[in-house]
Amino acid sequence: MEEWRLKDTSPQGEMMEVKVDLHSEELDSTLGDVGPLIHDRDPKRVNSNLEVMFEDVIAEPPSVRSFDKVWLWSHALFEVSRLWCYRFISLLLAVPVSLAAGLLFAALSCLHIWLIMPCMQLLLINMRWIQTVWASILNIFISPFCTSFGKCCGQIIIHLSNNKTR
Repeated sequence: MEEWRLKDTSPQGEMMEVKVDLHSEELDSTLGDVGPLIHDRDPKRVNSNLEVMFEDVIAEPPSVRSFDKVWLWSHALFEVSRLWCYRFISLLLAVPVSLAAGLLFAALSCLHIWLIMPCMQLLLINMRWIQTVWASILNIFISPFCTSFGKCCGQIIIHLSNNKTR
């Protein structure tokens, strides 16, 4: 049972509690041996930007306030509706989207392994002579120019002085 405590900022400073059951026993009993694996479903923090809390979406400034019970119940309904709507939508979409993503990544992997990489290796093997010729052209024409330009610019000396005469 998940318990939320929201503190009233009125002069009385009452403490109000709302108890909402976010964890059903049916879900926990079906986990079986995969219980420890299911707790951290985002170990690489891919979706850390989706951690949305009630305070991130709805906030009342001190000058305008609703009734305390309205704030309390809206907080509870926000959290429960967010959780159960996500569960319902993921129930409908998770399996088909996972299947489509699996097929897509399998096709991309197959294309990469059996088509793209052999073509790249064939290209690299057959173009080795171009790499040799290009390296020779660079060493004959470009390298001496860059070396002589570096030696010319290496002789430049800059002296900075602060000559303020008053």
